[in-house]
Amino acid sequence: MHIMPDMPLCYIQALPDPDHVRVMETHISWVLLAGDFAYKLKKPLTLPFLDYGTVEKRRACCAAELHLNRRFAPELYLEVVELAGEPAVKMRRFDEELRLDHVCARGALTTAQLSQLARTLVAFQATAAVPPEPTFGSPQTILADALENFTELERLLPAERPRLSALKNWTHSEFAARQGDFVARRAAGRVRDGHGDLHLGNLVLLDGQITPFDCIEFNDSFRCIDVASEIAFTLLDLLDHREAGLATWLLDAWLMASGDFAALPVMRFYLVYRALVRAKVAGIRGDGADSAGYLDLAHKLTVAVAPAPTLTITHGPSGCGKTYASNRRLASADFLDTVRFRSDVERKRLFGLAPEAASDGSIYTPDATHRTYARLATLAEDALQSGWSVIVDAAFLKRAERDHFRDLAARLGTGFDILAPTAPPAELARRIEKRQNDASEATVAVLEQQLQWLEPLGPDEAFAQQ
Repeated sequence: MHIMPDMPLCYIQALPDPDHVRVMETHISWVLLAGDFAYKLKKPLTLPFLDYGTVEKRRACCAAELHLNRRFAPELYLEVVELAGEPAVKMRRFDEELRLDHVCARGALTTAQLSQLARTLVAFQATAAVPPEPTFGSPQTILADALENFTELERLLPAERPRLSALKNWTHSEFAARQGDFVARRAAGRVRDGHGDLHLGNLVLLDGQITPFDCIEFNDSFRCIDVASEIAFTLLDLLDHREAGLATWLLDAWLMASGDFAALPVMRFYLVYRALVRAKVAGIRGDGADSAGYLDLAHKLTVAVAPAPTLTITHGPSGCGKTYASNRRLASADFLDTVRFRSDVERKRLFGLAPEAASDGSIYTPDATHRTYARLATLAEDALQSGWSVIVDAAFLKRAERDHFRDLAARLGTGFDILAPTAPPAELARRIEKRQNDASEATVAVLEQQLQWLEPLGPDEAFAQQ
Protein backbone atom coordinates (compact mmCIF):
# COMPACT_ATOMS: atom_id res chain seq x y z
CA MET A 1 0.00 0.00 0.00
CA HIS A 2 1.41 3.38 -1.06
CA ILE A 3 -0.12 6.42 0.64
CA MET A 4 0.30 10.03 -0.44
CA PRO A 5 1.34 12.20 2.54
CA ASP A 6 -1.73 14.46 2.48
CA MET A 7 -4.37 11.81 1.74
CA PRO A 8 -6.47 10.56 4.67
CA LEU A 9 -5.89 6.88 5.37
CA CYS A 10 -9.60 6.33 6.01
CA TYR A 11 -10.35 6.40 2.27
CA ILE A 12 -8.12 3.39 1.67
CA GLN A 13 -9.40 1.60 4.77
CA ALA A 14 -12.95 1.90 3.39
CA LEU A 15 -12.03 -0.42 0.51
CA PRO A 16 -12.47 -4.22 0.72
CA ASP A 17 -8.71 -5.04 0.62
CA PRO A 18 -6.83 -1.96 1.89
CA ASP A 19 -3.47 -3.74 2.02
CA HIS A 20 -3.43 -4.09 -1.77
CA VAL A 21 -4.27 -0.57 -2.91
CA ARG A 22 -2.02 1.60 -5.06
CA VAL A 23 -2.47 5.36 -5.04
CA MET A 24 -1.88 7.68 -7.97
CA GLU A 25 -1.97 11.45 -7.58
CA THR A 26 -2.58 14.45 -9.83
CA HIS A 27 -2.59 18.07 -8.74
CA ILE A 28 -6.38 17.91 -8.16
CA SER A 29 -7.20 14.23 -7.52
CA TRP A 30 -6.25 10.95 -5.90
CA VAL A 31 -6.91 7.68 -7.71
CA LEU A 32 -7.01 4.47 -5.66
CA LEU A 33 -6.26 1.35 -7.70
CA ALA A 34 -7.84 -1.65 -6.01
CA GLY A 35 -8.25 -4.97 -7.79
CA ASP A 36 -10.44 -4.61 -10.87
CA PHE A 37 -11.55 -1.09 -9.97
CA ALA A 38 -10.25 2.45 -9.61
CA TYR A 39 -11.71 5.06 -7.27
CA LYS A 40 -11.15 8.72 -8.11
CA LEU A 41 -11.43 11.24 -5.27
CA LYS A 42 -11.20 14.99 -5.61
CA LYS A 43 -8.85 16.94 -3.38
CA PRO A 44 -10.46 19.61 -1.17
CA LEU A 45 -9.10 22.50 -3.27
CA THR A 46 -10.29 25.89 -4.42
CA LEU A 47 -8.36 27.22 -7.41
CA PRO A 48 -9.06 29.99 -9.94
CA PHE A 49 -10.41 27.42 -12.41
CA LEU A 50 -12.16 24.91 -10.07
CA ASP A 51 -13.97 24.69 -6.76
CA TYR A 52 -13.71 21.42 -4.80
CA GLY A 53 -13.90 23.34 -1.53
CA THR A 54 -16.79 21.47 0.12
CA VAL A 55 -17.87 17.85 0.16
CA GLU A 56 -21.16 18.87 -1.49
CA LYS A 57 -19.30 20.50 -4.37
CA ARG A 58 -17.02 17.49 -4.71
CA ARG A 59 -20.04 15.21 -4.77
CA ALA A 60 -21.68 17.30 -7.51
CA CYS A 61 -18.47 17.22 -9.53
CA CYS A 62 -18.24 13.44 -9.15
CA ALA A 63 -21.79 13.13 -10.49
CA ALA A 64 -20.90 15.42 -13.38
CA GLU A 65 -17.74 13.43 -14.11
CA LEU A 66 -19.72 10.18 -14.22
CA HIS A 67 -22.37 11.63 -16.53
CA LEU A 68 -20.00 13.42 -18.90
CA ASN A 69 -17.53 10.56 -19.29
CA ARG A 70 -20.24 8.00 -19.93
CA ARG A 71 -20.71 9.81 -23.24
CA PHE A 72 -17.31 8.44 -24.26
CA ALA A 73 -16.68 5.36 -22.12
CA PRO A 74 -19.83 3.94 -20.48
CA GLU A 75 -18.01 0.66 -19.90
CA LEU A 76 -15.40 2.38 -17.70
CA TYR A 77 -17.52 4.72 -15.58
CA LEU A 78 -19.67 2.73 -13.15
CA GLU A 79 -21.08 4.84 -10.30
CA VAL A 80 -20.43 7.39 -7.58
CA VAL A 81 -19.68 5.75 -4.22
CA GLU A 82 -18.84 7.00 -0.73
CA LEU A 83 -15.49 6.21 0.93
CA ALA A 84 -15.57 7.25 4.60
CA GLY A 85 -18.07 9.96 3.75
CA GLU A 86 -16.10 11.22 0.75
CA PRO A 87 -17.57 10.88 -2.80
CA ALA A 88 -15.54 8.96 -5.34
CA VAL A 89 -16.09 7.97 -8.97
CA LYS A 90 -15.84 4.20 -9.26
CA MET A 91 -14.34 3.07 -12.54
CA ARG A 92 -13.46 -0.22 -14.14
CA ARG A 93 -9.68 -0.51 -14.11
CA PHE A 94 -7.70 -0.94 -17.34
CA ASP A 95 -4.12 -1.82 -18.18
CA GLU A 96 -2.20 1.46 -18.03
CA GLU A 97 0.09 0.25 -20.80
CA LEU A 98 -2.89 0.61 -23.14
CA ARG A 99 -3.03 4.37 -22.59
CA LEU A 100 -2.08 6.06 -25.83
CA ASP A 101 0.88 7.95 -24.37
CA HIS A 102 2.42 4.58 -23.50
CA VAL A 103 1.35 2.97 -26.79
CA CYS A 104 2.86 5.87 -28.72
CA ALA A 105 6.07 5.89 -26.68
CA ARG A 106 6.78 2.27 -27.56
CA GLY A 107 6.08 2.85 -31.26
CA ALA A 108 2.92 0.74 -31.36
CA LEU A 109 0.36 3.39 -32.35
CA THR A 110 -0.94 2.78 -35.87
CA THR A 111 -2.53 4.86 -38.60
CA ALA A 112 -5.54 2.51 -38.61
CA GLN A 113 -6.11 3.18 -34.91
CA LEU A 114 -5.91 6.93 -35.47
CA SER A 115 -8.37 6.70 -38.36
CA GLN A 116 -10.80 4.98 -35.98
CA LEU A 117 -10.23 7.70 -33.38
CA ALA A 118 -10.98 10.38 -35.98
CA ARG A 119 -14.26 8.71 -36.92
CA THR A 120 -15.19 8.30 -33.25
CA LEU A 121 -14.53 11.97 -32.52
CA VAL A 122 -16.37 13.22 -35.59
CA ALA A 123 -19.41 11.08 -34.78
CA PHE A 124 -19.42 12.38 -31.21
CA GLN A 125 -18.87 16.00 -32.20
CA ALA A 126 -21.70 15.88 -34.73
CA THR A 127 -24.27 15.17 -32.01
CA ALA A 128 -22.67 16.80 -28.94
CA ALA A 129 -24.61 19.66 -27.38
CA VAL A 130 -24.07 23.21 -28.60
CA PRO A 131 -23.56 25.16 -25.35
CA PRO A 132 -26.11 27.94 -24.83
CA GLU A 133 -23.69 30.10 -22.84
CA PRO A 134 -22.66 32.87 -25.31
CA THR A 135 -19.18 33.30 -23.85
CA PHE A 136 -18.17 29.68 -24.49
CA GLY A 137 -16.04 29.55 -27.63
CA SER A 138 -16.43 33.28 -28.23
CA PRO A 139 -13.47 35.25 -29.62
CA GLN A 140 -13.20 37.14 -26.33
CA THR A 141 -12.93 33.90 -24.35
CA ILE A 142 -10.46 32.40 -26.81
CA LEU A 143 -8.14 35.41 -26.56
CA ALA A 144 -8.48 35.67 -22.77
CA ASP A 145 -7.58 31.98 -22.33
CA ALA A 146 -4.58 32.37 -24.64
CA LEU A 147 -3.28 35.46 -22.86
CA GLU A 148 -3.73 33.86 -19.44
CA ASN A 149 -1.04 31.37 -20.42
CA PHE A 150 1.46 34.20 -20.83
CA THR A 151 0.57 35.72 -17.47
CA GLU A 152 1.46 32.44 -15.76
CA LEU A 153 4.44 31.60 -17.96
CA GLU A 154 6.09 34.99 -17.44
CA ARG A 155 5.87 34.39 -13.69
CA LEU A 156 7.03 30.78 -13.85
CA LEU A 157 9.77 31.19 -16.48
CA PRO A 158 11.29 34.68 -16.14
CA ALA A 159 14.33 33.65 -18.19
CA GLU A 160 12.04 32.91 -21.15
CA ARG A 161 10.45 36.35 -21.29
CA PRO A 162 12.03 37.39 -24.65
CA ARG A 163 10.70 34.27 -26.34
CA LEU A 164 7.36 34.56 -24.55
CA SER A 165 7.09 38.14 -25.77
CA ALA A 166 7.55 37.02 -29.37
CA LEU A 167 4.94 34.29 -28.96
CA LYS A 168 2.55 36.73 -27.31
CA ASN A 169 2.93 39.16 -30.21
CA TRP A 170 2.25 36.33 -32.64
CA THR A 171 -0.84 35.32 -30.64
CA HIS A 172 -2.24 38.87 -30.82
CA SER A 173 -1.48 39.10 -34.54
CA GLU A 174 -2.88 35.69 -35.42
CA PHE A 175 -5.98 36.29 -33.33
CA ALA A 176 -6.63 39.58 -35.12
CA ALA A 177 -6.25 37.85 -38.49
CA ARG A 178 -8.56 34.96 -37.51
CA GLN A 179 -11.16 36.74 -35.38
CA GLY A 180 -13.74 36.55 -38.16
CA ASP A 181 -13.09 32.82 -38.48
CA PHE A 182 -13.70 32.32 -34.75
CA VAL A 183 -17.01 34.20 -35.02
CA ALA A 184 -18.05 32.19 -38.08
CA ARG A 185 -17.17 28.87 -36.47
CA ARG A 186 -19.24 29.59 -33.39
CA ALA A 187 -22.16 30.71 -35.58
CA ALA A 188 -21.82 27.48 -37.59
CA GLY A 189 -22.17 25.34 -34.46
CA ARG A 190 -18.51 24.27 -34.29
CA VAL A 191 -18.37 25.01 -30.54
CA ARG A 192 -19.55 21.84 -28.79
CA ASP A 193 -19.71 20.35 -25.31
CA GLY A 194 -16.77 18.03 -25.73
CA HIS A 195 -13.91 16.55 -23.75
CA GLY A 196 -11.60 19.47 -23.08
CA ASP A 197 -8.41 17.54 -22.24
CA LEU A 198 -7.86 15.21 -25.16
CA HIS A 199 -4.15 14.47 -24.86
CA LEU A 200 -2.76 10.97 -25.35
CA GLY A 201 -2.84 10.17 -21.63
CA ASN A 202 -6.63 10.51 -21.69
CA LEU A 203 -7.10 8.03 -24.52
CA VAL A 204 -6.96 4.26 -24.03
CA LEU A 205 -7.19 1.17 -26.22
CA LEU A 206 -10.20 -0.86 -25.11
CA ASP A 207 -10.90 -3.98 -27.15
CA GLY A 208 -8.71 -2.52 -29.87
CA GLN A 209 -10.65 0.76 -30.07
CA ILE A 210 -9.26 4.10 -28.94
CA THR A 211 -11.60 5.42 -26.25
CA PRO A 212 -11.49 8.89 -24.62
CA PHE A 213 -11.86 9.12 -20.83
CA ASP A 214 -11.29 11.63 -18.00
CA CYS A 215 -12.90 14.64 -19.63
CA ILE A 216 -13.03 17.97 -17.80
CA GLU A 217 -16.00 18.27 -15.47
CA PHE A 218 -14.89 21.05 -13.14
CA ASN A 219 -15.07 23.96 -15.59
CA ASP A 220 -17.62 24.00 -18.40
CA SER A 221 -15.77 26.70 -20.35
CA PHE A 222 -12.70 24.42 -20.64
CA ARG A 223 -14.87 21.66 -22.13
CA CYS A 224 -17.28 23.64 -24.32
CA ILE A 225 -14.84 24.60 -27.04
CA ASP A 226 -14.29 24.65 -30.77
CA VAL A 227 -13.93 21.10 -32.10
CA ALA A 228 -10.73 22.31 -33.80
CA SER A 229 -9.26 23.16 -30.39
CA GLU A 230 -10.27 19.69 -29.19
CA ILE A 231 -8.42 17.80 -31.91
CA ALA A 232 -5.51 20.25 -31.70
CA PHE A 233 -4.58 18.90 -28.26
CA THR A 234 -4.19 15.36 -29.61
CA LEU A 235 -2.24 16.61 -32.61
CA LEU A 236 0.05 18.64 -30.36
CA ASP A 237 0.71 15.64 -28.13
CA LEU A 238 1.64 13.51 -31.14
CA LEU A 239 4.08 16.21 -32.23
CA ASP A 240 5.53 16.26 -28.72
CA HIS A 241 6.03 12.49 -29.01
CA ARG A 242 7.96 13.19 -32.26
CA GLU A 243 5.29 11.50 -34.33
CA ALA A 244 4.64 14.19 -36.95
CA GLY A 245 3.55 11.58 -39.47
CA LEU A 246 0.89 10.24 -37.11
CA ALA A 247 -0.27 13.78 -36.34
CA THR A 248 -0.56 14.52 -40.06
CA TRP A 249 -2.46 11.27 -40.56
CA LEU A 250 -4.90 12.04 -37.73
CA LEU A 251 -5.61 15.52 -39.07
CA ASP A 252 -6.23 14.08 -42.54
CA ALA A 253 -8.57 11.41 -41.18
CA TRP A 254 -10.47 13.95 -39.06
CA LEU A 255 -10.87 16.34 -41.99
CA MET A 256 -11.95 13.54 -44.33
CA ALA A 257 -14.59 12.33 -41.87
CA SER A 258 -15.86 15.76 -40.83
CA GLY A 259 -15.40 17.93 -43.90
CA ASP A 260 -14.56 20.72 -41.44
CA PHE A 261 -11.99 22.40 -43.66
CA ALA A 262 -12.87 25.78 -42.14
CA ALA A 263 -10.86 24.53 -39.15
CA LEU A 264 -7.60 24.93 -41.06
CA PRO A 265 -7.29 28.74 -40.75
CA VAL A 266 -7.64 28.54 -36.94
CA MET A 267 -5.84 25.25 -36.35
CA ARG A 268 -2.38 26.75 -35.98
CA PHE A 269 -3.64 29.23 -33.37
CA TYR A 270 -5.10 26.37 -31.34
CA LEU A 271 -1.95 24.25 -31.71
CA VAL A 272 0.21 27.07 -30.34
CA TYR A 273 -2.30 27.66 -27.55
CA ARG A 274 -2.19 23.98 -26.58
CA ALA A 275 1.62 23.99 -26.63
CA LEU A 276 1.63 26.96 -24.26
CA VAL A 277 -0.86 25.24 -21.95
CA ARG A 278 1.50 22.28 -21.72
CA ALA A 279 4.45 24.62 -21.13
CA LYS A 280 2.52 26.22 -18.28
CA VAL A 281 1.62 22.88 -16.69
CA ALA A 282 5.25 21.77 -16.94
CA GLY A 283 6.30 25.04 -15.34
CA ILE A 284 3.90 24.51 -12.44
CA ARG A 285 5.50 21.07 -11.95
CA GLY A 286 8.89 22.75 -11.89
CA ASP A 287 10.05 21.00 -15.07
CA GLY A 288 11.94 23.77 -16.84
CA ALA A 289 13.31 21.51 -19.58
CA ASP A 290 9.83 20.30 -20.48
CA SER A 291 8.52 23.87 -20.54
CA ALA A 292 11.36 24.93 -22.83
CA GLY A 293 10.57 22.03 -25.17
CA TYR A 294 6.95 23.10 -25.48
CA LEU A 295 8.02 26.68 -26.16
CA ASP A 296 10.27 25.35 -28.95
CA LEU A 297 7.28 23.53 -30.39
CA ALA A 298 5.07 26.61 -30.10
CA HIS A 299 7.68 28.68 -31.94
CA LYS A 300 7.92 26.13 -34.74
CA LEU A 301 4.13 26.05 -35.06
CA THR A 302 3.99 29.78 -35.69
CA VAL A 303 5.47 28.99 -39.14
CA ALA A 304 8.41 31.23 -38.30
CA VAL A 305 10.76 28.45 -39.39
CA ALA A 306 8.48 26.36 -41.61
CA PRO A 307 9.04 25.96 -45.37
CA ALA A 308 6.74 27.77 -47.79
CA PRO A 309 3.54 25.90 -48.71
CA THR A 310 3.50 23.72 -51.81
CA LEU A 311 0.71 22.31 -53.97
CA THR A 312 1.01 18.71 -55.09
CA ILE A 313 -1.47 16.99 -57.39
CA THR A 314 -1.58 13.35 -58.37
CA HIS A 315 -1.97 11.92 -61.86
CA GLY A 316 -3.03 8.55 -63.16
CA PRO A 317 -5.93 6.15 -63.65
CA SER A 318 -7.67 4.21 -60.89
CA GLY A 319 -5.45 1.63 -59.22
CA CYS A 320 -2.13 3.27 -60.10
CA GLY A 321 -1.36 4.01 -56.45
CA LYS A 322 -2.22 7.70 -56.10
CA THR A 323 -3.84 7.34 -52.68
CA TYR A 324 -1.15 4.91 -51.55
CA ALA A 325 1.54 7.41 -52.54
CA SER A 326 -0.21 10.30 -50.81
CA ASN A 327 -0.75 8.11 -47.73
CA ARG A 328 3.00 7.56 -47.58
CA ARG A 329 3.60 11.29 -47.88
CA LEU A 330 1.29 11.96 -44.94
CA ALA A 331 2.53 9.15 -42.70
CA SER A 332 6.20 10.09 -43.25
CA ALA A 333 5.77 13.84 -42.72
CA ASP A 334 8.43 15.48 -40.59
CA PHE A 335 6.08 18.21 -39.36
CA LEU A 336 2.37 18.99 -39.24
CA ASP A 337 2.06 21.30 -42.24
CA THR A 338 0.30 19.30 -44.98
CA VAL A 339 -3.34 18.47 -45.68
CA ARG A 340 -4.93 16.35 -48.39
CA PHE A 341 -8.14 16.53 -50.40
CA ARG A 342 -9.38 13.38 -52.15
CA SER A 343 -11.64 13.66 -55.18
CA ASP A 344 -13.41 10.37 -54.35
CA VAL A 345 -14.35 11.74 -50.92
CA GLU A 346 -15.20 15.31 -51.91
CA ARG A 347 -17.28 14.18 -54.89
CA LYS A 348 -19.47 12.17 -52.52
CA ARG A 349 -19.59 14.99 -49.99
CA LEU A 350 -20.92 17.32 -52.70
CA PHE A 351 -23.83 14.94 -53.13
CA GLY A 352 -24.46 14.34 -49.43
CA LEU A 353 -22.83 10.90 -49.26
CA ALA A 354 -20.40 9.50 -46.71
CA PRO A 355 -16.91 8.60 -48.03
CA GLU A 356 -17.55 4.86 -48.21
CA ALA A 357 -21.23 5.04 -49.17
CA ALA A 358 -22.25 3.58 -52.51
CA SER A 359 -23.78 5.90 -55.10
CA ASP A 360 -26.14 5.13 -57.96
CA GLY A 361 -23.55 6.30 -60.49
CA SER A 362 -25.19 9.67 -61.11
CA ILE A 363 -22.37 11.50 -59.33
CA TYR A 364 -19.90 10.59 -62.08
CA THR A 365 -21.35 12.68 -64.91
CA PRO A 366 -19.14 15.27 -66.68
CA ASP A 367 -20.94 18.03 -64.81
CA ALA A 368 -20.38 16.31 -61.47
CA THR A 369 -16.70 15.88 -62.33
CA HIS A 370 -16.42 19.57 -63.20
CA ARG A 371 -18.04 20.52 -59.89
CA THR A 372 -15.72 18.15 -58.02
CA TYR A 373 -12.55 19.67 -59.49
CA ALA A 374 -13.88 23.18 -58.84
CA ARG A 375 -14.48 22.20 -55.22
CA LEU A 376 -10.97 20.74 -54.93
CA ALA A 377 -9.49 23.97 -56.32
CA THR A 378 -11.40 26.07 -53.80
CA LEU A 379 -10.31 23.86 -50.90
CA ALA A 380 -6.70 23.88 -52.08
CA GLU A 381 -6.61 27.66 -52.45
CA ASP A 382 -8.13 28.26 -49.02
CA ALA A 383 -5.69 25.87 -47.35
CA LEU A 384 -2.65 27.27 -49.16
CA GLN A 385 -3.62 30.80 -48.18
CA SER A 386 -3.83 29.62 -44.57
CA GLY A 387 -0.23 28.42 -44.74
CA TRP A 388 -0.80 24.69 -45.31
CA SER A 389 0.85 22.61 -47.99
CA VAL A 390 -1.73 20.68 -50.00
CA ILE A 391 -1.96 17.31 -51.73
CA VAL A 392 -4.90 16.93 -54.13
CA ASP A 393 -5.52 13.22 -54.72
CA ALA A 394 -7.43 12.97 -58.01
CA ALA A 395 -6.95 11.37 -61.42
CA PHE A 396 -6.09 14.60 -63.28
CA LEU A 397 -6.30 12.70 -66.54
CA LYS A 398 -6.77 15.85 -68.64
CA ARG A 399 -4.01 18.37 -69.30
CA ALA A 400 -6.45 21.25 -68.73
CA GLU A 401 -7.24 19.97 -65.22
CA ARG A 402 -3.55 19.88 -64.33
CA ASP A 403 -2.87 23.29 -65.86
CA HIS A 404 -5.65 24.85 -63.79
CA PHE A 405 -3.98 23.75 -60.56
CA ARG A 406 -0.53 24.65 -61.85
CA ASP A 407 -1.82 28.15 -62.57
CA LEU A 408 -3.34 28.28 -59.09
CA ALA A 409 0.05 27.54 -57.55
CA ALA A 410 1.69 30.20 -59.72
CA ARG A 411 -0.92 32.79 -58.77
CA LEU A 412 -0.40 32.08 -55.07
CA GLY A 413 3.38 31.91 -55.38
CA THR A 414 3.64 28.37 -54.04
CA GLY A 415 5.66 25.41 -55.22
CA PHE A 416 3.97 22.88 -57.49
CA ASP A 417 4.63 19.25 -58.30
CA ILE A 418 2.86 16.18 -59.66
CA LEU A 419 2.86 12.77 -58.00
CA ALA A 420 2.38 10.25 -60.80
CA PRO A 421 2.72 6.58 -59.79
CA THR A 422 2.42 4.02 -62.58
CA ALA A 423 1.56 0.34 -63.01
CA PRO A 424 0.80 -1.97 -65.99
CA PRO A 425 -2.89 -2.22 -67.02
CA ALA A 426 -3.20 -5.78 -65.73
CA GLU A 427 -1.93 -4.71 -62.32
CA LEU A 428 -4.33 -1.74 -62.28
CA ALA A 429 -7.25 -4.09 -62.88
CA ARG A 430 -6.06 -6.51 -60.21
CA ARG A 431 -5.82 -3.75 -57.61
CA ILE A 432 -9.29 -2.44 -58.43
CA GLU A 433 -10.84 -5.88 -58.07
CA LYS A 434 -9.20 -6.33 -54.64
CA ARG A 435 -10.38 -3.00 -53.19
CA GLN A 436 -12.49 -3.00 -50.06
CA ASN A 437 -13.78 -0.23 -47.78
CA ASP A 438 -12.56 2.56 -50.03
CA ALA A 439 -14.18 5.78 -51.19
CA SER A 440 -13.41 4.97 -54.83
CA GLU A 441 -16.16 3.25 -56.80
CA ALA A 442 -14.03 2.65 -59.88
CA THR A 443 -14.51 -0.66 -61.67
CA VAL A 444 -12.42 -2.34 -64.32
CA ALA A 445 -14.85 -0.93 -66.90
CA VAL A 446 -14.21 2.57 -65.54
CA LEU A 447 -10.47 1.91 -65.73
CA GLU A 448 -10.75 0.98 -69.40
CA GLN A 449 -12.50 4.30 -70.10
CA GLN A 450 -9.91 6.22 -68.14
CA LEU A 451 -7.07 4.67 -70.14
CA GLN A 452 -8.74 5.93 -73.32
CA TRP A 453 -9.25 9.44 -71.89
CA LEU A 454 -5.85 9.81 -70.26
CA GLU A 455 -3.69 12.64 -71.61
CA PRO A 456 -0.08 11.78 -70.69
CA LEU A 457 2.16 14.24 -68.93
CA GLY A 458 3.80 16.64 -71.35
CA PRO A 459 7.52 17.38 -71.66
CA ASP A 460 7.09 20.47 -69.47
CA GLU A 461 5.63 18.25 -66.74
CA ALA A 462 8.77 16.16 -66.53
CA PHE A 463 9.24 17.25 -62.91
CA ALA A 464 6.48 14.82 -61.93
CA GLN A 465 7.50 12.31 -59.27
CA GLN A 466 6.81 8.65 -59.84
